[in-house]
Amino acid sequence: MRQKHTLRMLTSVAFLTLAGIVSGPASAQETPAPAAKAEAETAKPFDVNSVNSFSGSFLAARTADVDHDLDTATKLYRTALEFEPDNVEVKQRLMITSLMNGDFAEGVKIATQLKDDASVERITTVARGVDAIRKKEFRNAEKILKYSGPNDLDRMMNGLLLAWAKAGQGKPKDAIAMIQEMKGPEWFAIFKSYQQGAIALAAGDKQTARTKFNEAVTDRNGGGAAPDTFIRSVIALARLEATDGNKQKALDTISLGQSFVNNYAPLDALRKSIEDGKPQEQQVRNASQGAAAVLFSVGAALNREGAEDIVSLYLQTARALDPDSADILVMLGGIAETLKKPERAIALYGQVPQGSPMRRLSEMQLGLALAEVGKVDDAKKHLRELIDLDPKDIRSYVAYGSVLSDAKDYKEMAVTYDKAIEVLGPMPKRTDWSIYFQRGIAYERLKEWEKAEPSFKKALELNPDQPQVLNYLGYSWVDKNMNLDEGLNMIRRAVELKPDDGYIVDSLGWAYFRLGQFDEAVAELERAAELMAGDPTINDHLGDAYWRVGRKLEAVFQWNQTLELKPEAEEIPKIKAKIENGLPPLETKVPAAAEAEGKPKPPEVAVPGKKS
Repeated sequence: MRQKHTLRMLTSVAFLTLAGIVSGPASAQETPAPAAKAEAETAKPFDVNSVNSFSGSFLAARTADVDHDLDTATKLYRTALEFEPDNVEVKQRLMITSLMNGDFAEGVKIATQLKDDASVERITTVARGVDAIRKKEFRNAEKILKYSGPNDLDRMMNGLLLAWAKAGQGKPKDAIAMIQEMKGPEWFAIFKSYQQGAIALAAGDKQTARTKFNEAVTDRNGGGAAPDTFIRSVIALARLEATDGNKQKALDTISLGQSFVNNYAPLDALRKSIEDGKPQEQQVRNASQGAAAVLFSVGAALNREGAEDIVSLYLQTARALDPDSADILVMLGGIAETLKKPERAIALYGQVPQGSPMRRLSEMQLGLALAEVGKVDDAKKHLRELIDLDPKDIRSYVAYGSVLSDAKDYKEMAVTYDKAIEVLGPMPKRTDWSIYFQRGIAYERLKEWEKAEPSFKKALELNPDQPQVLNYLGYSWVDKNMNLDEGLNMIRRAVELKPDDGYIVDSLGWAYFRLGQFDEAVAELERAAELMAGDPTINDHLGDAYWRVGRKLEAVFQWNQTLELKPEAEEIPKIKAKIENGLPPLETKVPAAAEAEGKPKPPEVAVPGKKS
């Protein structure tokens, strides 16, 4: 089965197992049921000004909070406070939503009121300490940020912020010594090295800075735990060497970073900038930016699914100190996309400074986000312009291809990937498999199999154990009643590689169905339905398999369930016909590509599209 997959040009990987996530309401991560979601989509926009009671405003605020509609939530929490000015719970949520929404002034005002509230002490301490650093009240910041609790993360973060408060007082050596004396788990090391280097460099001590940055970029374990801090260290050291006239050392440092993180656009952009002899400016030049770097590093290390609230809080607090930080803006944009808030993401990506190495990458994400909000023509125009500006940047073709795939413009998608492959040249790398794969999808959708098949095979030549390609090509062969044994083995291999991928397991089940092996089909499709509960195509496939093994009541139940799960519009009449009449009788011999005529095709694919 082909799987819908949203392309993300940007990634930030976090591996630290750190405790103490501050979350919103208990139901914040719940997904609305399909019926409730449909009702919400057709409902009239909520009028914030229509609320005229405490309970109404508070309940509506909680609903907006759960939906990460921070603008509405903060407005409604303010309204609730008008009815009950001393309500602590409302104050807590208003403080948190204000900070997450980037309204630092309101957030810190409430944090000051709640400074003695132990239940939110972690947040109020950081907000008040950051506010003191922002105002250059460094001694006050030291008083606020002192921490003696047991949490390693809090101890490290507050310790690093205290060091920058000391540096802000003109005492960089004391600050570096404070960090050096910090005791903690092994994962402290890369954070300590980077921050010591940044403090030294801001104070003009290049020798110490160079030593500490080198410690950070050679800390491979630390880089695995905190890749964003590792990359910041690489960038800082490369810029230091370039500024000192050590061009080759700067480029070697970038190469070290690229060996750790493949195809990372900001490093590519920095390399070009250094090769062109352009002046380099450090990300951290003062105490405010240094404190922002601490919060960014911690937020980035925590950045994983389910931690969006606390990460947003740290990043927005960092932004109060360093509003033009490109990596903060880009990460916040990525979180907005994860939370299905593309309009917010567009606004954040648009604020990335023009001269930043991350600007082009943010422009690509902006183009994808435009398509997400239905501005497909604007997205196409935006991404075509990026290709024209730098025709050698493969990522631009991938982003444009993603939008074309969603728009089902397979002809233009095929042309786009043809051009991308021309750019790759005669010696593509292993990592280029997806370009060939996506070109294969475009031609397969155009029913030009003679062009699609070689692309799939080339993708497998570059990456022989890529489950998406194995699945897509294997399924296509079975679907076309060709290379049946090889095709089925490919799908089996894909399942071995990704046994918990419901879409790929569905492919195996449906391949068995097409081959007339109905008992095997039922077993695999039942497993796929468990892995991907609520997917209409999988439920439809399972209904067909049940029918063929004589479990007709269960088949009708599955088809009815499929209708409730909102399948593609063109499939609805076919499913209703099956509910009414069942499947037609089997022929004497079951051809793989002809069984169950009128059987709905798997859903359309979006880059990196796949039969999976």
